[in-house]
Amino acid sequence: MDYAETLEYLFTQTPVYQNIGSKAYKPGLDNVRQLDAIYGHPHHNFSSIHVAGTNGKGSTSHLIASCLQSAGYRVGLFTSPHLKDFRERIRVQGACIPQEAVISFVDRFRNEAADRIQPSFFELTTLMAFDWFAQAKVDVAVIEVGLGGRLDSSNILSPILSVITNVSLDHTALLGNTIPAIAFEKAGIIKPHTPVVLGNMLPEALEVMLQQASEKEAPVHRADPTRTPIPCALKGDYQQENTATVRTALDVLQTLGYAIAPSAIHEGFARVIQQTGLRGRWETIGLAPRIICDTGHNEAGIRSIAHQLKNSAYDRLHIVLGVANDKDVPHMLPLLPKEARYYFTKAATPRSLSETALQDIAAGMGLEGSSYPSVVEALNAAKKNSRPEDLIFVGGSNFVVAEILPDSILV
Repeated sequence: MDYAETLEYLFTQTPVYQNIGSKAYKPGLDNVRQLDAIYGHPHHNFSSIHVAGTNGKGSTSHLIASCLQSAGYRVGLFTSPHLKDFRERIRVQGACIPQEAVISFVDRFRNEAADRIQPSFFELTTLMAFDWFAQAKVDVAVIEVGLGGRLDSSNILSPILSVITNVSLDHTALLGNTIPAIAFEKAGIIKPHTPVVLGNMLPEALEVMLQQASEKEAPVHRADPTRTPIPCALKGDYQQENTATVRTALDVLQTLGYAIAPSAIHEGFARVIQQTGLRGRWETIGLAPRIICDTGHNEAGIRSIAHQLKNSAYDRLHIVLGVANDKDVPHMLPLLPKEARYYFTKAATPRSLSETALQDIAAGMGLEGSSYPSVVEALNAAKKNSRPEDLIFVGGSNFVVAEILPDSILV
């Protein structure tokens, strides 16, 4: 198969969460352990840092990777979902996995394992990442949990450090509908006698984390939000919590023998976008009118976005909004500003809530606007109705942001 055919195989022959939601989730580690054995246990060939959390785990993973790169280490980075290209999920020194490596991995799976293992898309891509990091001889890999933690495919790792950013309500159908239940799932990445860094936690989540860490005799390090901020390329106000978590993680890595000078941390923060390819986090993609996009897509994420919009300068506010059909829309929408003009839309994925359904729900909460069948049409309408002093915000879903994110970065 060529690369296009390989991607077609991955997205059609394996259950993909991005497309079908919870039906693609295969809890448990049996499949990934079988795959791991077939590929020679590649994750034994590099050290790893395991990152979980409801929000911020992607930014946290990218920032840790960027700082380690600036410190001179060869770094692998596994995150999800991708925005523009599947290969974004698997990077070494910021460079995406080559097409040839994707083809080779999938061909081997089809020849050696497809007849007896039916993995999910995420299970297969997790092993693809581990295999590529082993081939690329990385010093350390930063691995972002896909969903939850305890039963996530990535949890076959024995990391040198675990990091859990925060816990809020999301994926409740799979992880539980209370904060303690979700915290228990995320605390599943805490390993015996292995340090864990905890970000800003709700008290009921922190209690679970500390209990799990105590049972496993894992040293706990709490992020300190009072430290003097370091300039960062990521401009979302919510990044303050992430950067505090990252700095504590880097402190712990130094105690484990990693040489990470203050200059490497400053460079890693300042160059995280260039060095790791992170996109869509309060990113400015247009000027006059200013256009900002952000991938926040659950109640806690929307609350942070709404807070920053409230503190932003503009004449009029336009919001292009689309959401996945499994999100808690009734709790997300009331957080958004009622004075904005809305452009309700849907991304081109089966998981999208229809633009008309979203408009109807929003109207009942005092959010007024029009609906558009595509994200591009919605954004074009917002541009047409905007003056140079206005602000257009685009978000509600990774899928929505992916469809309007330009290839180049606007500085």
